[in-house]
Amino acid sequence: MAKLKVGVVGAGSIAKHRHLVEYANNENVELVAICDINEKRAKEMAKKFGAKKTFTDYNELLKEDLDAVSVCTPNYLHAPVSIAALEAGKHVLCEKPMATSAKEADDMIAAAEKAGKLLMIGHNQRFVASHQKAQELVASGELGKIFSFRTAFGHPGPEGWSADGKDSWFFKKDEAFIGAMGDLGVHKTDLIRYILGEEMTEVAAMVETSSKKDATVDDTAALILKTESGIIGTLAASWSYNAEDNSTVIYAENGVLRLEDDEDYSVIYHKTDGTKEELALGKIQSNDEGGQSSSGVIDHFVDSILSGKQPLIDGHEGKKSLQVILGALESNETKKIVKL
Repeated sequence: MAKLKVGVVGAGSIAKHRHLVEYANNENVELVAICDINEKRAKEMAKKFGAKKTFTDYNELLKEDLDAVSVCTPNYLHAPVSIAALEAGKHVLCEKPMATSAKEADDMIAAAEKAGKLLMIGHNQRFVASHQKAQELVASGELGKIFSFRTAFGHPGPEGWSADGKDSWFFKKDEAFIGAMGDLGVHKTDLIRYILGEEMTEVAAMVETSSKKDATVDDTAALILKTESGIIGTLAASWSYNAEDNSTVIYAENGVLRLEDDEDYSVIYHKTDGTKEELALGKIQSNDEGGQSSSGVIDHFVDSILSGKQPLIDGHEGKKSLQVILGALESNETKKIVKL
């Protein structure tokens, strides 16, 4: 079988640590081209991962004979690059948040449908074993009625992760559009939608810049969410946590389910009958060393192309998760609860 020819636009940290390494490790992929406005970085990544060509203009990369493209750019470029790639006849895997507005998300979805190509958004939390187990327990009814939840994603900030450190685009509103809430919070809105199997209908939020002095975006956000069946819970996203927190707790009729909240067990189920179930399903993907070797995202994208099936997180799913975050921004500005 011929290998899928893939190009990657953006050669920063998410490309280096996830997309490029996972494409290189996938036997069904030939990594053809890498594009970055930093030519030196593009050439370094091409040499490291065996890509034949490098570009500094993504429009030039899109002229290549490619089956698929990963979009790993600053957030403001997600929609224009994705749309251009789809119009050029490539399948697209776009990093999150998929866009900076609902209109941009709609334009991406329309471009994919018109081109007859797949559009996937890189929400990797759905591929974590503990989260998949939680989704199964909720869907099966084993937990009984779900009453509430709390979910958090926080760490010390992108300066320790981004290729540009403290000068990273992550902190600049014109390039990032949104801070910790877009970087981390959108992952958790997607996760809660996935685990509960419900859409969010209302959001109230407080959003601040409290720890990153020169940032023009938020670094700490707290959201209260309500689902269509009336479950209410909280979501926190922050770049001001000195130790990473990536935990989720589901409060239900038959017990309390703790996910990624213990060093040894990725799932702990405290049952109302007093018993406890503990599962060690492997560590969650992390920016720190010791995370899983594969996010699952790239392999799923490749499998979706080869099978012709829609990916688990298509454009419509990506937009629904984005809309919660857009609603949170509106809530913070208006100081009102926003209906989604």
